[in-house]
Amino acid sequence: MRDRTAPALFGIVLYPTVEPIDLGATFGVLSMARRLLPGLRAVTLAAKGPTCTLAGGLVVGIDHTLDLAPPCDVVIVTGGAGWPEAGADPAMHAFLRSRPASIMASVCTGALVLQAAGLLQGRPATTRRLAVGNEPRSPLSRLAQGAPRVLVDDGDVVTGGGVSLSADTTLHLLARLYGPEAAHDVAVAIEYDRARAANLLALGQAA
Repeated sequence: MRDRTAPALFGIVLYPTVEPIDLGATFGVLSMARRLLPGLRAVTLAAKGPTCTLAGGLVVGIDHTLDLAPPCDVVIVTGGAGWPEAGADPAMHAFLRSRPASIMASVCTGALVLQAAGLLQGRPATTRRLAVGNEPRSPLSRLAQGAPRVLVDDGDVVTGGGVSLSADTTLHLLARLYGPEAAHDVAVAIEYDRARAANLLALGQAA
């Protein structure tokens, strides 16, 4: 495990109509974590810049386009209604298949983007469990080896459950880099330790 002062770079992959909570629960957790892990940094990545319009009309700045992304320790692909388009984007495929990080991760329907790029072949994975609104199928049913879990850790690929569980996945990724105690301390700092424990109890421990 890294010392708490050691550097680490997270890249958060966005695309049009990503749900803002997927960004907030990843970037937001990492932002608060910097108070305890001062070497931690996070950047936003997308196929096109300089901005990206998320679901609900929120416009966010993009730090780097995918073709100019810096080397990352962790890359997190977020989820949203635009996952089919993101999953069919050649630029997204090229980026993800280049394995630009030690750990490739997804939150919510970002797992379906990883699957479309071929990164989940033969791997267990998870995503949002239920269909919402006009969705004809649940995202989980679209995964070849999907399971209703908080997250599935398959070594160099980590997939997380839906929406608010993005926070749990981000904390788990911090534990992978800095250790369980550091992740717990971050969870306490953001007052999420009880919710995290409840989620693990309700949906089972990470694989």
